[in-house]
Amino acid sequence: MASNPACLFCRIIKREIPSKVLFETEHSLAFLDIEPLSEGHTVVIPKHHAQFLHELPDAAMADLLPTAKKVALAIGCKEYNILQNNGRLAHQAIDHVHFHVIPKPSAEEGLTMEWKVQKTDGDKLEELRKRILKL
Repeated sequence: MASNPACLFCRIIKREIPSKVLFETEHSLAFLDIEPLSEGHTVVIPKHHAQFLHELPDAAMADLLPTAKKVALAIGCKEYNILQNNGRLAHQAIDHVHFHVIPKPSAEEGLTMEWKVQKTDGDKLEELRKRILKL
């Protein structure tokens, strides 16, 4: 599996940096976040180093969401967010693919966000759909 010796998460995978591991599989590792948004906030990472989700091999991809599901079930949270960011503009702070499983026990705890919708219409959406499918 590819790794980056300077990467914080790769060092956690190699146990060079301690973490509170909840689950580990051949392809992923889940551990408690050290700066949680709520109790049980967990980070799920692939053992293969990649900065962006689309750079991961399919085997690593296939393991991430089942591991996140295990985390959500083990934490016992009824409501939660699963968050994954790609790139600095998208708020990715560590250049290694990772998912956050963030319990939402109340309006005050957990992930808070503002959803800034854009105006569109059927014609614009159809134009966009055609442009995307030409890629």
